[in-house]
Amino acid sequence: CPVFPAPKRSSVAMPPPADIVKVAIEWPGAFPKLMEIDQKKPLSSIIKEVCDGWSLANHDQYALQHADSSNFYITEKNRNEIKNGAILRLTTSPAQNAQQLHERIQSSSMDAKLEALKDLANYSRDVTFAQEFINLDGISLLTQMVESGTERYQKLQKIMKPCFGDMLSFTLTAFVELMDHGIVSWDTFSVAFIKKIASYVNKFASDISILQRSLAILESMVLNSHDLYQKVAQEITIGQLIPHLQGTDQEIQTYTIAVINALFLKAPDDKRQEMANILAQKQLRLIILTHVIRAQRDINNEMAHQLYVLQVLTFNLLEDRMMTKMDPQDQAQRDIIFELRRIAFDAESEPNNSSGNIEKRKSMYTRDYKKLGFINHVNPAMDFTQTPPGMLALDNMLYFAKHHQDAYIRIVLENSSREDKHECPFGRSSIELTKMLCEILKVGELPSETCNDFHPMFFTHDRSFEEFFCICIQLLNKTWKEMRATSEDFNKARKTVMQVVKEQIMRALTTKPSSLDQFKSKLQNLSYTEILKIRQSERMNQEDFQSRPILELKEKIQPEILELIKQQRLNRLVEGTCFRKLNSRRRQDKFWYCRLSPNHKVLHYGDLEESPQGEVPHDSLQDKLPVADIKAVVTGKDCPHMKEKGALKQNKEVLELAFSILYDSSGQLNFIAPDKHEYCVWTDGLNALLGKDMLSDLTRNDLDTLLSMEIKLRLLDLENIQIPDAPPPIPKEPSNYDFVYDCN
Repeated sequence: CPVFPAPKRSSVAMPPPADIVKVAIEWPGAFPKLMEIDQKKPLSSIIKEVCDGWSLANHDQYALQHADSSNFYITEKNRNEIKNGAILRLTTSPAQNAQQLHERIQSSSMDAKLEALKDLANYSRDVTFAQEFINLDGISLLTQMVESGTERYQKLQKIMKPCFGDMLSFTLTAFVELMDHGIVSWDTFSVAFIKKIASYVNKFASDISILQRSLAILESMVLNSHDLYQKVAQEITIGQLIPHLQGTDQEIQTYTIAVINALFLKAPDDKRQEMANILAQKQLRLIILTHVIRAQRDINNEMAHQLYVLQVLTFNLLEDRMMTKMDPQDQAQRDIIFELRRIAFDAESEPNNSSGNIEKRKSMYTRDYKKLGFINHVNPAMDFTQTPPGMLALDNMLYFAKHHQDAYIRIVLENSSREDKHECPFGRSSIELTKMLCEILKVGELPSETCNDFHPMFFTHDRSFEEFFCICIQLLNKTWKEMRATSEDFNKARKTVMQVVKEQIMRALTTKPSSLDQFKSKLQNLSYTEILKIRQSERMNQEDFQSRPILELKEKIQPEILELIKQQRLNRLVEGTCFRKLNSRRRQDKFWYCRLSPNHKVLHYGDLEESPQGEVPHDSLQDKLPVADIKAVVTGKDCPHMKEKGALKQNKEVLELAFSILYDSSGQLNFIAPDKHEYCVWTDGLNALLGKDMLSDLTRNDLDTLLSMEIKLRLLDLENIQIPDAPPPIPKEPSNYDFVYDCN
């Protein structure tokens, strides 16, 4: 075995140079050898030195790779990821490996072919290998195998079904991994390939791995190519996808909903409503409610995201009506207003159409429209010319009148008969409420790529938005009465009442009620009186004294509090955060971790296989960025990754979570925070490192809270009271609990 020279010992222990990395290198059939790698030397020279140590010729046919589970090749681009103590492996070069696998997967031996496809599926995760395999036209070879090659083995399915299933599974896995690198365009695939993948969704329902990868491929095709969307939409039907939701495998259910969402998202505007009708016919909502939401298991983050996307896309169907103005000359639209009047005042007799009664009828209609709470009593159609909410408000009013007739008549008659000027005008209130509900549910906005905020109650009814409105309009009427609002100054009353109603709705939604009835019950416990109590309690907790001595005290202690907040932010950066990478499709979560070194001088970051269950050690993060090299921190639309074009990236929520670190001349480190809290922590911490002010909402809230607490503590009368250094000990548990009295 070759012997590598050991470094000379010195009488004084000196730290190794920064460019020297000590590693162990493995070679099959030999003992691992320790070696010092000089990162300044070309990688080819290092590989030649290793090969010479084992007397291996043709060093250009070899490469180094990590000996961990990733097996990723080391290149000039990623060599800085090598850490002291890393274990590397000498292996065949990516080009050689790709060439060998390209030949092996075409073997006539079933066993050899299966083993080659298994290796290909594993190696394809490495972008270096993937590039070499793709250069050999490997993607085309795999698609040909899927289109026609597997047909040779149809007869073998009966006697070698497991082998055939594994072979197809590895082929599809390799294809998915190779395409995930974004090297090859999705527009290059044939109809025959799409037909074959679509057929697997039906044929291999019992083979989880094949079904999973087939669904993932279909989702990516739809999201990444308009032409492929049209072809996939012709090959796959909702009826073929529905059975996969009725199984018990949540991963398959997630991929299935992801494909439905992709088809929904990419469908032309004129086709979306048609698709929604098909989904309703197939009872998709009920199937998801039964087999996913109410299944006896927890919903994972990816499933929650897909349900959120489906919820958003469903509500976005309302955008057309929300942005449609009413045409005062359209008789069909005017008939809806007539129907609202008829349902409310049906008991009153209609005057005949004689010329003498025309004026009387107009007068009666004007009176009734006033009772209904419209602004324009003569022509109520003019009330619906503002967008949003446009015709959607009228749709909601008609639904309420027809499906909750008793409540509708009660509200209209109750308010039209009041003479104390405290009536709640139904028409104007419905228009304002519809607009507010659209804002709460973000109707018309694209789904966020990071949000998991779905509401189970919206999956419990086919007309969930309309039912949501019906509950909230009754809440508005109730709150209006409790606040003793008047219709004389509707704009002023609207602002105050709507603020309370929005707070009631938002507080009820945060509890994630499982049904509309439960939502209604939550609202009953959030009366105006209760909201006032909550507000008063919150004000007391954030009490702000305005007297001059208190303001002077505030000014004195504020620098201490800001320093405390700064240290907290930096400590959080030292702990680090796991960020998720955004892809054009969400086949699986990909994570990376970033944390600040304890001395606050270096940012360590690197990719992760899965979400960590705690802190990630510095030495396991491959890359680092000296804080001194940071030039600026930018947020939102100024971020380089937010300037890219992408259907799922250009939305308000992702923009609010985006920030980037700019360094050197063109270097950048791009982030999408998991939530608003982490966004504030990181932007504050990075600004603190750069000596800039911390300007986030979180800092303002923390400053207010801590200042209030500190002032209250300093104002306490603690004279002659000794404050202990340690908390008092917790007393022992009593020998029995006979003294407990159950009030129930």
